[in-house]
Amino acid sequence: MARVDLNADLGEGFGAWSLGDDDALLDVVTSANVACGFHAGDPLRLRAAVRAAAERGVVVGAHVAYRDLVGFGRRYVDATPEELGADVVYQVGALQALARAEGTAVRYVKPHGALYNTIAHDERHGRAVIEAVGALDADLALVGLAGSPLLGWAADAGLPAVAEAFADRAYRADGQLVSRREPGAVLHDADEVAERMVRLVFEGTVEAVDGSSVEVRAASICVHGDSPDAVRMARTVRERLEASGLRLAPFAG
Repeated sequence: MARVDLNADLGEGFGAWSLGDDDALLDVVTSANVACGFHAGDPLRLRAAVRAAAERGVVVGAHVAYRDLVGFGRRYVDATPEELGADVVYQVGALQALARAEGTAVRYVKPHGALYNTIAHDERHGRAVIEAVGALDADLALVGLAGSPLLGWAADAGLPAVAEAFADRAYRADGQLVSRREPGAVLHDADEVAERMVRLVFEGTVEAVDGSSVEVRAASICVHGDSPDAVRMARTVRERLEASGLRLAPFAG
C-alpha cells in the first residue's frame, strides 16, 4: 500500500497566549513540527507538546526559524551564515533536550516561515542550515519544499532530504507558494483541499492559482496548525487519503 506522511506545526503558543489545538492535531497527524522558541513557543509549552506527541507515537521534528518572535518568523532576517547556523544548532539542541526528558527524540528538522521560503532557493542560507543540521546529527532529515534546490543541496551533503507539499496553501505556476501577503494564499475549504491532496499523491500534480497543473511530488503533506479549522482540515485530509487507499505513516522512524 502506498504511504504518505501528514504533518502539522505545533507548540506555537507563547506564555498565556494559545495558538492551535495541539492535542487534537496530534490525534490526526503522523509527524509534529514543534516550535523551538525563536518564532513561537516557550519551554513549558514545548515540553508539553513533545510529551503529548510521544504519548501518541507521533514523530517529533524541530521547527526552526529566524530569530523573529514578534513577527512569528515570517520576516526575512539577513543573518550571516555563521549566525544562522548557530541559531539552528541552538534551537534543535533545545528541543532535543526537551524530547530526551520526555523519552523521545527529534528525528527531523523543518524550517518555518520566512526561513523555509528563503532557503528553498537561497544557497547562502540554505547551506548554513544544512551544515548546522549535519553538525548535530547527519541522520536528521531535512524537510523542504518539493522541487526546490534545497533538497538537492541537502542530499549532496549527505542529509536525508524530504520533499513536502502544503495542503492548505495555494501554489504559483512555478511551484512556489503564493505569498501570504496575497489574497487566496491560504485555502479554507476542507473538502477541496482533501481532493487536491489525493490528486497530488496519486498524480504528482496540483492546480496552481492560474489554473495550470504544477508537478509536486512529496513524501509529506503539511496542514498548518494555526489556520482556522485546522483540526477539521487535517481530519478531512487524512480521511480522504485513507479512503483512497493510502496508508498514513511518518517518513522518519
